[in-house]
Amino acid sequence: MKLEVLVDRYIQNARIALNEVEGRMPKKKTCNKKVFKVLESASRYLEDAQFYQTKRNFKTALTSVAYCEGLLDALRILGLVTFQWSPVRE
Repeated sequence: MKLEVLVDRYIQNARIALNEVEGRMPKKKTCNKKVFKVLESASRYLEDAQFYQTKRNFKTALTSVAYCEGLLDALRILGLVTFQWSPVRE
């Protein structure tokens, strides 16, 4: 699979997962501030990935989306958020 296609699919899946998590979160005032801060970081990494994708810098885009996924996975493993990854298909 071409790197360009892989980046696009990972960005789409990260966006879906982040939207799913954010849609289930209580309002900022009642949410665990640390969880909210990690979600903000994940969102920024996703934005970075999209930026580098538009610049056709696919290696950096993939690295950025991987950081986003790592933060989301860490929150999920700790039981602080729930979501499921969509499978990346060729």
